[in-house]
Amino acid sequence: MATTDATPKFQNRDFRPVPQPPDFHPEVVVSAHDGLRFWQFMIAGSIAGSVEHMAMFPVDTLKTHMQAMGSCPIKSVGLGQALRSILKSDGPSGLYRGIGAMGLGAGPAHAVYFSVYEVCKKFFSRGNPNNSAAHAVSGVCATVASDAVFTPMDMVKQRLQLSNSPYKGVLDCVRRVMKEEGLRAFYASYRTTVIMNAPFTAVHFATYEAAKRGLREVSPDSVNDEGWVVHATAGAVAGALAAAVTTPLDVVKTQLQCQGVCGCDRFKTGSMRDVFRTIIEKDGYRGLMRGWMPRMLFHAPAAAICWSTYEASKSFFEELNSKSADPVVT
Repeated sequence: MATTDATPKFQNRDFRPVPQPPDFHPEVVVSAHDGLRFWQFMIAGSIAGSVEHMAMFPVDTLKTHMQAMGSCPIKSVGLGQALRSILKSDGPSGLYRGIGAMGLGAGPAHAVYFSVYEVCKKFFSRGNPNNSAAHAVSGVCATVASDAVFTPMDMVKQRLQLSNSPYKGVLDCVRRVMKEEGLRAFYASYRTTVIMNAPFTAVHFATYEAAKRGLREVSPDSVNDEGWVVHATAGAVAGALAAAVTTPLDVVKTQLQCQGVCGCDRFKTGSMRDVFRTIIEKDGYRGLMRGWMPRMLFHAPAAAICWSTYEASKSFFEELNSKSADPVVT
């Protein structure tokens, strides 16, 4: 009986494998930066933000209704009751009131958001892709810049989302708010938004990068084949955790942006302390968690959609750049 030589045909006979300890695991190397141009990060971020917010807009509408207090039509924290009330008063289209304002704000804001994040991540990480502190700080810088762009349209969006909103549309809302309340009304919640989004993005980006790295280490051989699954899963975990932690501040932000509309309370000072005190007096400490369920239901899939779309857009630009860098063969 003939024996079969199991030695690989192209094995180098001078090569001797180096023995490894039994607990040795190869490290998955993640590039510190993707080498894209600034405008490419902006376009990738704009696409990701627009897709994310448009897809999840009905859930965001439910959250806004549940967080708005006073004599607004919806007072209960129940998700089912909120949905039934919206459908009864406005029909299915009520879930999409204000989507025009979201469309105008989400694209530019996320373009700023992701481009600033990538630039800051490159600067703060100093070539170390595992630096969680650098990811958190970069996220905070990104949210301060993007919130300055997004806050005015977010205010318009939330006022339009309320049932029996007195505004006919985006332009009507902008014109009337500017005439009746002035420019300051568009940024009434900016400080609260930044204070909320700073810890949100710090937790979000640090968790996302850590979860992404962990998932890649679990199955390093299939990273390229399952890249979108890794980004979506890591994004969902990061979005849900960050949303749960920052719900009380989101409630305060909604109160400030919807004050005086549909009977919602108007605050004299506009300070966070005043809003916190009013919420606790009316609804107890549980009022600070009003809308936590739709908020998590929004941010988990929204982050999954956003990150997978963003990374797919980056991959497109990376491939485009590599093709443009290839020498032309004649």
